[in-house]
Amino acid sequence: MKQVWKYCIDPNNLTHIMPKGAKILCVDEQMGNICIWVEVNPSHPHQEKRIFEVFGTGHPIIEDMGTSREYIGSVKMDGGQFVFHVYEYTGI
Repeated sequence: MKQVWKYCIDPNNLTHIMPKGAKILCVDEQMGNICIWVEVNPSHPHQEKRIFEVFGTGHPIIEDMGTSREYIGSVKMDGGQFVFHVYEYTGI
């Protein structure tokens, strides 16, 4: 059985624990929050830590040696005044 779960991303909560193998479906704004929707198998016996990072347009994306990220999507906030770009940190 699969379900779609929502996780909100904010500067104080970039790390989320979710069932292993969760598939990210999309990122969007909901009620002023940046959220990701993820397809999960809720009965999977193992959990994994996933780390997300958010960068504003024009802001530097920190490039530590060997850091790897995967682009998830972009979100318009405050009527399009701000655009944020969400990446998943995939390791070193």
